[in-house]
Amino acid sequence: MTKKILLSVFLLPAIMTFAQQYGGMWIPTELNEKEMKDLGIKISVKDIFNSQKASIKDAVVQFNGGCTAEIISPKGLLLTNHHCGYGQIQAHSTIQNDLLSNGFWAKNPQGELPNPGLTVDFIIDIKEVTNQILDGTEHLTEPELSKKIANNIESYKNAQKIEPYQSISVKSMYYENKFYAYTIETYKDIRLVGAPPQSIGKFGSDTDNWVWPRHTGDFSMFRIYADKNNKPAEYSKENVPYVPKYFLPVSIKDKNENDFTFVFGFPGKTTEYLPAIAVEKITKDIDPARIAVRDIALKTLDEKMRTDDATRIKYASKYAYVANYWKKWIGEVEGLKKSNAVEKKAMYEGSLKAKNHEIKSTLDQLNKLYNDQTPFALNNTYYTEVIKNAETLKLANDYYTYITAVEAGRMDEKGTAALKKKLVPFYKDYSAELDAKVTAKLLALYANKTAPQFLPTGFEKYKNEAQNIQYFEEISKNSIITGRSEVNGASISQDIDKAFSNQDQLIKSLKKDPVYQLFILMRDTYMTKVDPQFTSLQSKIDALQKTYMAQQIATDKDKKFFPDANSTLRVTYGKVKGSSPRDAVSYNYQTHLAGVMEKYIPGDYEFDVPKKLIDLYNKKDFGIYKDKTGDVPVGFTATNHTTGGNSGSPALDANGNLIGLNFDRQWEGTMSDINYDPRFSRNIMVDTKYILFIIDKYADSKWLIDEMKIVK
Repeated sequence: MTKKILLSVFLLPAIMTFAQQYGGMWIPTELNEKEMKDLGIKISVKDIFNSQKASIKDAVVQFNGGCTAEIISPKGLLLTNHHCGYGQIQAHSTIQNDLLSNGFWAKNPQGELPNPGLTVDFIIDIKEVTNQILDGTEHLTEPELSKKIANNIESYKNAQKIEPYQSISVKSMYYENKFYAYTIETYKDIRLVGAPPQSIGKFGSDTDNWVWPRHTGDFSMFRIYADKNNKPAEYSKENVPYVPKYFLPVSIKDKNENDFTFVFGFPGKTTEYLPAIAVEKITKDIDPARIAVRDIALKTLDEKMRTDDATRIKYASKYAYVANYWKKWIGEVEGLKKSNAVEKKAMYEGSLKAKNHEIKSTLDQLNKLYNDQTPFALNNTYYTEVIKNAETLKLANDYYTYITAVEAGRMDEKGTAALKKKLVPFYKDYSAELDAKVTAKLLALYANKTAPQFLPTGFEKYKNEAQNIQYFEEISKNSIITGRSEVNGASISQDIDKAFSNQDQLIKSLKKDPVYQLFILMRDTYMTKVDPQFTSLQSKIDALQKTYMAQQIATDKDKKFFPDANSTLRVTYGKVKGSSPRDAVSYNYQTHLAGVMEKYIPGDYEFDVPKKLIDLYNKKDFGIYKDKTGDVPVGFTATNHTTGGNSGSPALDANGNLIGLNFDRQWEGTMSDINYDPRFSRNIMVDTKYILFIIDKYADSKWLIDEMKIVK
């Protein structure tokens, strides 16, 4: 009882201070309009999503299957994050013409750069189809249940009449208690229009990642092209700028604390409805293991990248990818502890059990399953993270998949071509010598952290990091897996073509390769001793989580539920607000260009500032982009409930005008994927004033400003 009283007192300030309690990533056809109105929205929910006429959803796209982007002009001009467009910017960069360092700005549409493979997806319509998908499943159990659902999904999709450039995606919500069908329209000709140098677009880099106060101009610009009928088409010089159904007006009005704001985008994954035991395992076991692996990989890469420009360019995008969630997980653990997430979950479970005695049985079973799974889950985490982050082993895994398919008769010319297409850019941005060090260090970690019963026989020889480095540096020189990164007298593409021209010889050589043999040893042991047990327990956990989710909804009639994020289109909302994440620490909601100059370190990898930006600041040449302080606002925070995938999402005001570009979360609140807490959960956005200031004053690209509708 004492624990419950203390926790209630602990939570009381949050309840008194914040009207917004539970966050929420709402399906745009099922918005919580009353709370949005209470918080200050002025437009109707029909203005946000309407399948019958133009609405804000027609300006919001999923960018390259992961991030979000938005249309900000009647000529298909697209705004997203710099880190979302990073791969495309890198692909156009060379040592001689380094767009990452120098930035890029097309002077006219003819100068815009094509990006093969880059796509954007519009959501045309959303329909709940639960009855159709669950038809005939009432008395089924696994695996028949999954098969029936899959068949029903295919039957539904096949019955829909769509255009050739459209597709139907059926997504489950609430752990397969509901299903929704999304009609998607995909555009494939997307061109790079502009990007600031990474000293602006990535200012603060890894030190400031997930951190507030933030001073990063994290934006880049693309344009959607269509055929002469404004329909999706493959890249062609004959294509023309896409004319959107709707584009977002861009506001340069000053922001004030407690202004209403909402974010519209494609959040990737959350798990808000887990039991307390699951959150405890994440906090104590899973996240710390993930952090440990990536910490070693990142430190090893960073040492080389700081001293060698060629390596920096090769590994820039990969480093950012690995670092992103490494730092997120660190903040997540801290936030879960600070917000007493496990205790809060346990209290909530107690209230549910008091109302519905069936929930006690469900939770007791979940507790037992999670405890039984713990040793297998921990090894699963170490194994998957080591294979992901040791590129030497990741390559071996790709070759293993290829060999398995060949030997099973499943590999055709198309499959081989796809693998070769994947390998060419991989080897282009790969250093065997550097990754030998990464792999050696990660194997030492794996050997030391893994329970002996889960290790291959004799694997203890890899416990010594220094010996591993010496060994891997030697074998990587002669390995056909790693040795291809430096080809003498031939291009990487030619060398790969030659290797695959004799399939039998390639497979024979791979099977003798020491790197490949090591991977097979690790994989076979994992697949025998860990994966079956882990997977079996996880299947039981998933089935019970579905039951628990349904029981929560049926029991807690006072709570309005939203489904966990799953990369589908969502709306989240809140207020512009600062924060007090720790004792005696208070953060304002807004940062300014003066803060960029305060952080400036000449020549630094993370905190250098372009001379022209310094000159503009010293001259106070801010134009119409300064705010009431006389400075240019750079970033701001709000209580919007966001996650990965919301990168690039538009932040809009109460009238639906674009006021910012979502790009990050405050470190102390990254636990919001599991436990939203209004005291700590803050999303971080680039201010539209800073974006327009950089485009206009820094890049001298006023022709892009002239395309937009600016709200003053």
